[in-house]
Amino acid sequence: MKRLLPLLPSQKAKLTAERLFKEQFLHLYPPGASLEIVRGTDANPANNPAIEAAAFETAELFGRLAGEALDAPALDLDGTDASIHRLSAALTTAARERLFTARSQKGEPPLLVHFVAHGALYVAACIVRNHGGEWLMRSPLWETRVRLRSRAGEAELSPFSWWLAALSDDGIDKHALADRYRTLVEVPCEDVSAWPVVFPTGKRFPRLSRPKYDTWVKFLEMHLPEVTDLGPDFPSPQRFTELGLFYLETRVVGDGRAVVVHGPTEKGIHLFWLGPTGFSKAVFVEADLVPEHRVESGKSSGGDETLTVSFCHGGVPQEIELLWWGP
Repeated sequence: MKRLLPLLPSQKAKLTAERLFKEQFLHLYPPGASLEIVRGTDANPANNPAIEAAAFETAELFGRLAGEALDAPALDLDGTDASIHRLSAALTTAARERLFTARSQKGEPPLLVHFVAHGALYVAACIVRNHGGEWLMRSPLWETRVRLRSRAGEAELSPFSWWLAALSDDGIDKHALADRYRTLVEVPCEDVSAWPVVFPTGKRFPRLSRPKYDTWVKFLEMHLPEVTDLGPDFPSPQRFTELGLFYLETRVVGDGRAVVVHGPTEKGIHLFWLGPTGFSKAVFVEADLVPEHRVESGKSSGGDETLTVSFCHGGVPQEIELLWWGP
């Protein structure tokens, strides 16, 4: 008999995405199946519309029943991007325990298995309907992927893996499903060409050393008067001081549509994006203080400006690439 994951209150080992997959899903694949082949084999080579219609129907069924499974009756999973964020917020430790302990029928796996399998199709359907994604049908159905073409280029997305990460100990209670959806779907598909051109391009800004909140505000007044208000979500004066930034550097991006400000601390690099209405988003990257990090401009395959952040972490050189409008 296959060993299933222990019920949550008694489990002591950390629940990782890998463990969740191995103990709850792996035994449901054909014996000896190669995961690489499963994930790369088209289960609808004839493009039968009935198969895609069935996937949409499964997604709609999930939307109707997920609220009850999560004990969140007001979830309103209506197939919109916003519904992914509501769903993600409902993925709490208590909800995960409920999914583990509930079984759809006697002798069957925990409800969690069915929930994740259908939830993967719900997320996929949202990408297809809202952003022009293309179904990449797989068998088993929860391995189904979506090909998405966006301003960031072309990507093959796996909602099933997002679910496993979101339900792991590192992802639960942290809106991890929404974070992946925002980063890999919403941001690349955002119509940034409609943003107003506000900031002067080609302008060079001095480095602001040991910034405090008051000196940062004065810097903006002197060099970026276009930012009239940092907005309610920018770190408070106390929090800004607590970050312990050694300096801040500033550059205009997006042909004058935004500004990215970045600087190092003892623990890593903070990047902030500002628009005419103030702060819009931020990223923190774990990094060594020495050598200094670099932020350089480049181009995506779609021709859009990108930002490459070069740094060392644990003495190992690394790079991450971001779209100019952030993660």
